[in-house]
Amino acid sequence: MIVSFSMENWMSFRDRVFFSMVASREKQHGSRIPRVEKYQARVLPVAAIYGGNASGKTNFFNALTFIRNLVVEGTGPDKLIPVEPYRLDDAYSEKPSRFSLELLVDETIYEFSFAATSKSITEEKLVEVTSTSEKTLYDRKDDKPNFHGSLNREEFLHFAFRGTRDNQLFLTNSVSQKVDRFKPVYNWFQNTLNLIAPESVYNNFGNFLDEKHPLYNRMNEMLSQLDTGISRLSGEEVSFDNIPFEESAKNELRKNVREDKPVAVFFPMINERFIFTRNAGELVAKKLVALHSKLDGEDVRFEIRQESAGSQRLIDLLPAFFTDTLSSGRVIVIDEVDQSLHTLLTRKLLEMYLDNCDPKSRSQLLFTTHDVLLMDQELLRRDEMWVTERNLEGISDIFSFSEYKDIRYDRDIRKSYLQGRLGGVPRILLNVNSTLAGREDNN
Repeated sequence: MIVSFSMENWMSFRDRVFFSMVASREKQHGSRIPRVEKYQARVLPVAAIYGGNASGKTNFFNALTFIRNLVVEGTGPDKLIPVEPYRLDDAYSEKPSRFSLELLVDETIYEFSFAATSKSITEEKLVEVTSTSEKTLYDRKDDKPNFHGSLNREEFLHFAFRGTRDNQLFLTNSVSQKVDRFKPVYNWFQNTLNLIAPESVYNNFGNFLDEKHPLYNRMNEMLSQLDTGISRLSGEEVSFDNIPFEESAKNELRKNVREDKPVAVFFPMINERFIFTRNAGELVAKKLVALHSKLDGEDVRFEIRQESAGSQRLIDLLPAFFTDTLSSGRVIVIDEVDQSLHTLLTRKLLEMYLDNCDPKSRSQLLFTTHDVLLMDQELLRRDEMWVTERNLEGISDIFSFSEYKDIRYDRDIRKSYLQGRLGGVPRILLNVNSTLAGREDNN
């Protein structure tokens, strides 16, 4: 779980901003808030991020994408780090971008932070947070390591650091050198954090075809109930050799697909979704297709690309709202969750997710949206609703509705937001409102 996240000098976020998933003292919807007994803390299962166009919502998403890629994939030799500092003030262009995340990993909170320019990691630190204190595992500054406690006596850690390039995180290199002490944090970025951009999919759609999956029937039923016209999804076996993508991608699949682990892959160039499995050592490819029912009950097959954009988006997102709740512990971040979806469908997906949350669940859903129908205190708490706002200097900020002390639990928060009283709406809208108000006064 993400406990908190801060960043500075990243794209439109020039000054340090702080985002927290720690629940406030608010009592609303308290029965579904996960509780971490070790720390006597409650961590929110969901966060909705609003804001006008170009206010910083996608920049927030891009920051998490950048961090994940830097940790998991690293930076090649002699490659620049793809940082994006604030560009509207020359004084910040050469300053490092800074990031800090508090993560709940296997019931332990770690704080991982670093600062980077395009050429080097200037600072890096990993702290283990106990219930009563903080224990720094390592910190790196001016290209020098500082291992704390018994870790300082482990010669291999110093050896691993000496092999860490200036443009590389020590966390990444230590795991590649088989240092297991920091691997849980690395694994969190690799396996727990899932980022879904508007043009990408959540690659768990293979569960629509796995009859052994506990949610197989329910997921296909929901697809039918959500007015897509699809009765169910099916897999159509195709020749692996005839699939139209590059040989390098095929070689990766030959290497990675195991008997016990199907691999679902979306190929945007041809708008097709494939599930790859092994059967008695042989690689089997199935293409996802949709089945519609004729009046006589007979199935009619459709290519997924023949479905509406909304139906395709629903297929791509539905597993994220179903399969990763409760015990799975995944953190799913979706940019523009409502893209191509009717507002009632988006709300239904969110309601399904929240119905599966309880004090023991460890999954989180963070999403950016313009859908004000979700801005409802009967659905979300005030500390679960955030707003990004960009000022006249092009500097973005992010804040929670819980910071407004005068917002009662029974207030129509949507109306106040659209009237511009809570920030995060386009300034053109405020100008229009002012013009209309002036016309009314003149009349």
